[in-house]
Amino acid sequence: MHLFRMKSVERSIEETDEPEHRLKKELSAWDLTVFGVGVMVGTGIFVLTGEQAHVNAGPAIVISFILAGITCGLAALCYAEFASTVPVAGSAYTFSYATLGELVAWIIGWDLVLELALGAAVVARGWSAYLQSLFDLPTWLAGDEAIPDFGAIAIVLALTAVGVLGTKLSGRVTAILVVVKVAVVTFVIVVGLFFIKASNYQPFIPKSEPTDGGSGLDSTLLQSLFGVDPTVFGVYGIIAAASVVFFAYIGFDIVATSAEETKNPQRDVPRGILGSLAIVTVLYAAVAFVVTGMLKYSDSRMETAAPLAEAFKANDLGWASKIISVGAVAGLTTVVLVLMLGQARVLFAMSRDGLLPVGLARVHPRFGTPYRITVITGVFVAALAGFVPLSELSKLVSIGTLFAFVLVSVGVIILRRTRADLHRPFRVPGVPLVPALSVAACLWLMVNLSVETWIRFLIWLAIGFVVYFTYGYRRSRLGRGMRQAGQDKESSPTE
Repeated sequence: MHLFRMKSVERSIEETDEPEHRLKKELSAWDLTVFGVGVMVGTGIFVLTGEQAHVNAGPAIVISFILAGITCGLAALCYAEFASTVPVAGSAYTFSYATLGELVAWIIGWDLVLELALGAAVVARGWSAYLQSLFDLPTWLAGDEAIPDFGAIAIVLALTAVGVLGTKLSGRVTAILVVVKVAVVTFVIVVGLFFIKASNYQPFIPKSEPTDGGSGLDSTLLQSLFGVDPTVFGVYGIIAAASVVFFAYIGFDIVATSAEETKNPQRDVPRGILGSLAIVTVLYAAVAFVVTGMLKYSDSRMETAAPLAEAFKANDLGWASKIISVGAVAGLTTVVLVLMLGQARVLFAMSRDGLLPVGLARVHPRFGTPYRITVITGVFVAALAGFVPLSELSKLVSIGTLFAFVLVSVGVIILRRTRADLHRPFRVPGVPLVPALSVAACLWLMVNLSVETWIRFLIWLAIGFVVYFTYGYRRSRLGRGMRQAGQDKESSPTE
């Protein structure tokens, strides 16, 4: 049972005040909201909108974004309760340690490495591609064909330096870039409204059609387990698109990783999580409505890497594509930065607990940031982004995130029962119904991912088990304390 030893909420909070591991509390609700918007407004709004409208949902892609937003909203409520109750770096990792035990906490921490580091690398490659297109750079320097991708490496290393210099500085950089990309998104919505054609919305929900779908490892887990015949459009097409555009919402949970650096986490973290998610859901739905109104969903140009730009070109507004590209570059910059910040905080928490080398959790004496782990994270992400083709691996980011959401939702139910006495500044309404709905929604999206993605995910978890049992289990700070307490008890004289 030592595999499921739990670290109490009180101990987790107490350890945040250790001098060598103390992070600076500099963030406000506004900073956290900016982080949330900064990490979510990116790939989804600039790429996935047109692609999924064309192949799965038609104009009803608007509904797909709303469904994905609701799913995230259910999980966000659970994150908000945990983050206000346990305002400690590490997000789902820390929450799981207090409710499900060390082994599960390790699994989720290992899973978050997959989500955040791989996600940052994937987005860095996308950033490089937009930069190459915007400035017509040589294809050997940046973009899809560049190996190594110097553009992706450069942006990751530059943002690593920003992360070392301070969380507040990171927040300011993110805020500036968020203003730029939200302005561009607003431009798309406002200008695009004047070029909507009502006929492009007919039919709003296209009639369901059979499709060959995938086979073998390319088929979804749902198809493989239950023999479901794949279709596109119709109700199933809307749900299938929601499973894909869910990638666009990944990142709101990173707000929770900054709880330890927030001035008033009990109040501000829930506001940051729920506020940023609400803003992004409205922006996504509005952009999807406008783009599918400007360009017919069946038009092949909707499936390109830049559907927003194509929609404007189709309406003789080619000049707007440059503005959209600027917004994309700014948008993807903030995504990379916030994903890397989140990754560093998760690894920092794991190192402080002894599951990774404790020396990595050292905080910079001047900047108050976990500089060692930040630098290591930056080098690792730069190597991935610069040298590894990541297009096929990006789905792992979605399954890793959904898995984290499931465990956090289950954890809320467990902690309500085991620690009813805890002060909860924010409480999920309707427990256990709301967390249970969150679990069900996340599992539904997970079974709509391919068998190949599931296999890769399980292999990653297996590697994590090997690392834990060869290092973390014996080096665990909590485990060492328990063993020491046992030895002291055995050596004490009996009455």
